[in-house]
Amino acid sequence: MNVDQAADTSSSHELAWVKSSYSGSGGGNCIEVAAAAECVHVRDSKDPAGPVLTVSPEAWTSFLAFAATQEPG
Repeated sequence: MNVDQAADTSSSHELAWVKSSYSGSGGGNCIEVAAAAECVHVRDSKDPAGPVLTVSPEAWTSFLAFAATQEPG
């Protein structure tokens, strides 16, 4: 896992950031995700120039499977 200041650590072109479907319009805790061939980038939607978490596609898939089993709260 890496935390990078640059928005695009995998290539020279722009990443397509997608906001979480659980993010509301109230400005709460929101993330954006950008998938590349070799990694998945995650950032805080309220701070797009801030740090970017970079994980492998396998790690992201494992995280999503885990998160789907958790109770909201």
